[in-house]
Amino acid sequence: MRAFMVRLPSGARYWTVLDEDLAVVPAADGFLRQVRFGRDGAELTTKSYAGSIALFLRWCAYAGHGWPGGVEHLGSFMTWLRHAGPQASGVGADAAGVVLAGPVRGARRVNAVVTAVRGMVVHAVAAGQAPGRLVPLLYEVADDRDLPERARDEDGRMGWRMRARHRLHEPQMPVDRASDEEIVALLMACRSARDRLIVLLMARAGLRRGVVCGLRRSDVHMLIDSRALGCEVARAHLHVVRREDNPNGAWAKSRRQRTVPLDFFTVQAFDSYEFERMRVRRAAGSDFALVNLFREPVGAPMRPDTIGELITAASRRAGLPDPVTPHQLRHACGSNLLDAGGALDEAQGILGHGSPSATQVYLHPDPARLRAAVDRVPSPRTGAGMPS
Repeated sequence: MRAFMVRLPSGARYWTVLDEDLAVVPAADGFLRQVRFGRDGAELTTKSYAGSIALFLRWCAYAGHGWPGGVEHLGSFMTWLRHAGPQASGVGADAAGVVLAGPVRGARRVNAVVTAVRGMVVHAVAAGQAPGRLVPLLYEVADDRDLPERARDEDGRMGWRMRARHRLHEPQMPVDRASDEEIVALLMACRSARDRLIVLLMARAGLRRGVVCGLRRSDVHMLIDSRALGCEVARAHLHVVRREDNPNGAWAKSRRQRTVPLDFFTVQAFDSYEFERMRVRRAAGSDFALVNLFREPVGAPMRPDTIGELITAASRRAGLPDPVTPHQLRHACGSNLLDAGGALDEAQGILGHGSPSATQVYLHPDPARLRAAVDRVPSPRTGAGMPS
C-alpha cells in the first residue's frame, strides 16, 4: 500500500492510495477525491491523508484483516503506531512486526493518522462501500456538559454530539517557533535581497511558503492609498489569493482571501528586492512576485520546496545548531503578534486560520511574561488591615 499522486487532464492534482497490485483502493480514493474536490481541500491535505490511510491499510494486511475488520481493532492499530519501529511500519515487514521499547510516533501524529482513517470509514459508509455498524465503533454519543456555556443549546437543554472514541492525549507544548535571535541570524546570512524578503514575509507577515511562492506582483500594494488600483485597503499590504493554476505548485491553504498588512521592514525588503530583480532581464516578464534570479530557469516562479532549501542553507551559514524551518518562522510571527498585545482575532486574521483554536497555540506565555504579570500586581499596603 502506498500513496500516489494523480494528475487529472485539467491539471488538478490529488493523492490516492494504491494496493500491492498498483490498483486504486476504492474506499480511499473516493474519500480523497471528496476531500480534494468536494470540500475544495488542498492537494497537500490529500497527500497527508493518503499516507495515513496507506499506513492503516498496510497494518490491516499484516494483521490479516480486511480494512473493515481493521476498524474493529483500531486500538491495536494505535498501539502499533505508537510503539512499532520502522521494521514493522515498512513495506517489507512481516505480519507480526517488531515492537520496540519507547514511543516511535507521538500522540499528535497518531491522532492525525486516526483522523484520516475515520474520515475514510465514514465516507465509505455514506457511499454504501462499508456497513453502517462501523460508525458506532468510531464514535460515541456524548452530552454537551463539558462544553463552554456559549457552545450549548440556547434554551439550556442538554444537547448531544458525536465524540471520537479513539484519541490520545496531546500534552500542551510551547509552540516550536524561531527565536528573534535566529531570525536576525538568518537575515544576516542571506545572500540576496530576495532571500531576506522571503524570511521577512514568513517571520513578519506570517505567510506559509506556499503563499509566498504563489504571490503575484498584482497582489502586493505598497501605496499609502491604493484606491487607484481598485483596492480600498489603506497603507502597505498584500492580498492572499488561492489559485489552482500556479505552474510551480504553490497553494494557499485557506479558501478565503485575506489582506495582510506589511510593516516598515518588509516594505524596505520589497524595495531592495525590486532593484535586485530589475537587473535580471529574464525576470521582467513574470507576474509572480518571487522568481528564480540565480539559477535556471531564470525568471520562473520559485517552488515551495526551494524556500525550505534556502532557509536550511542560510541556517547553516549562520552557524545555527539546528536548521530553522519555514513554519517556525510563521510560528514566530504568531507568537510575536500575541506577545506584543495583539488580540486573538487579530492574529487569526493575519495568519489566515479558519478557527480561533488554531491560533490559541500561540497564547502560551514564556516565563518572562509570567514573571512580568506577577510583578504588575500591586502589593498590599502594610497598616491597612494587614499585619506589618
